[in-house]
Amino acid sequence: MDNKQIDVMVADASHEIYVDIILDTIKEAAKVRGTGIAERTHEYVATKMKEGKAIIALSGDAFAGFTYIESWGNKQYVATSGLIVHPDFRGLGLAKRIKQASFQLARLRWPNAKIFSLTSGAAVMKMNTELGYVPVTFNELTDDDAFWKGCEGCTNHDILKAKNRKFCICTAMLFDPSIHSDKK
Repeated sequence: MDNKQIDVMVADASHEIYVDIILDTIKEAAKVRGTGIAERTHEYVATKMKEGKAIIALSGDAFAGFTYIESWGNKQYVATSGLIVHPDFRGLGLAKRIKQASFQLARLRWPNAKIFSLTSGAAVMKMNTELGYVPVTFNELTDDDAFWKGCEGCTNHDILKAKNRKFCICTAMLFDPSIHSDKK
């Protein structure tokens, strides 16, 4: 299969039919990797789609990949989360296309917000670095309790809690638009 045969787009309400396969794909990836991924509900992911805060990749009618964004701390921060590529479409560079699309969507919707990502995956760290993110300490991220509550579904939440949200298994990465103001 060719990467160009896969459409990457902003999700909307019509894409809710893919939510269950998205959630199953995320859950299975976490099992295979043996790492924590914060679990989300059907309603949560569907809402992200309806709000235009998600990116979906489709090959015809087949689900290929997904991610979503959310603003925190009075829209001063944006998190990109839940990046997943279905196993049938891995190895095609699709994750990079989805990540770039979510980054562009975040920059379009909240151009002055700092964009952050928590990840334990080397591939996501590499993509983040290419987009201008840098590793930071957790205290440089949002202090919005609603964001951190989302980590409760992760298998590593006990570590995060024990360390008073100062660190966990994930690496915190941040894109600060004030540093990249000359780049579009």
